[in-house]
Amino acid sequence: MSSFLVTGGAGFIGSALVRGLIAKGASRVTVVDNLLTGHARNLEGVSGPLDVLHVDIRDYDALLAAMQGAQVVFHEAAIPSVPRSIDDPVPSHDVNVNGTFNVLRAAKEAGVRRVIYAASSSAYGDTPVLPKVETMPSNPKSPYAAQKLMGEYYLSCWHGCFGLETISLRYFNVFGPRQDPGSAYSGVLSLFMTAILERRTPTIFGDGETSRDFTYVEDVVGLNLKAADAPASACGQVYNAGNGGRITLNQAWDLLQEIEGVVLPAKYGPTRAGDVKDSQADTTLAVQYLGHAPQYTFEQGMRATLEWYRGVWKKSA
Repeated sequence: MSSFLVTGGAGFIGSALVRGLIAKGASRVTVVDNLLTGHARNLEGVSGPLDVLHVDIRDYDALLAAMQGAQVVFHEAAIPSVPRSIDDPVPSHDVNVNGTFNVLRAAKEAGVRRVIYAASSSAYGDTPVLPKVETMPSNPKSPYAAQKLMGEYYLSCWHGCFGLETISLRYFNVFGPRQDPGSAYSGVLSLFMTAILERRTPTIFGDGETSRDFTYVEDVVGLNLKAADAPASACGQVYNAGNGGRITLNQAWDLLQEIEGVVLPAKYGPTRAGDVKDSQADTTLAVQYLGHAPQYTFEQGMRATLEWYRGVWKKSA
C-alpha cells in the first residue's frame, strides 16, 4: 500500500483510521496532531510503520515537512464542536478554515496525490427534507458548519485549479470506542455510555426526539479506505458518509437501558443553539462511486462501544 498522512491522527476517528491503515498493510503512516482535542493514549498499542509528530496544522512549515513522501492525506484534524464554535468562534475558524487551507497548500507543494477530507453533514442545516442528498443547497446554522463547508469549497478549488485529487466525506454522527466523554462538547452517545455505566440519568437537550444518522466509526474507516482506492473519476466530489438510518436520542437511551437491564428515565433541558432537528444520509452516491457498504447496525455499534467504555470505566473506577 501507499504512504499515508493522517491529520488529527490521535483523535477519536483519526486513531481508528490509523489502525485501519496499518491493518490493511500501509507501508508508512504519519500522524500529525497537536493534541488539542486528540490524546496520545488513543494510539497506545498500535504497532507497525507509524510516525507520530506533534504538529499543529496551523504551522505551515512543520506541516509541509511532515507531508514529504505521503501519497494520500486524510484530513481529520478539526475543532469538531457546534457549541464550541458558537461560544468561541475564533480558534474554531483558525483550525477548521486556515488549517485546512494549509493542508491543501502543503499537499500541493509536497506532491501528494490525493486528499480525503472529513467534511460534516452540519453543512445541510435544518432543512426538513430527509434524507439529505449532496445536491441539496447548503444552509449552515453554526460557525462550525460554515467552516467545514468552506473546507469542501477549498477542496473543490484545489481539484479544479491544481489537479489535486480530492474527496470530501460528509460525516454524520460518528460514534465508537475512544470518543472522549470528558468534555462539555462531547458527542451525545459518549455521554450516554458513561451515564449508563455510572447508573445516572443523562440530560437530553430538547425533547429527545431529535434524530441522527448515527454511524459506527469502523464503517467510517472503511469508507475512508475505499475513498483512498477509488478511481480518479470519483474525485472532486462530496459524498455522504452516513449509514442511511435515523435514530432519536430517546431511542438511543432506551436501547442502552435495555442492554444494561436498568430503568433510568432521562432528564430534559433546553434545546442548544445551532442544533439540527433531524439528520439522515442518502448514501446513493457513496455506494455507487466509492463502494460504501456499512457493516454495523446501530445496535451492533452501540454494544461494541459500550463494551469498550466498560473496560475503560472499570479501570478508572
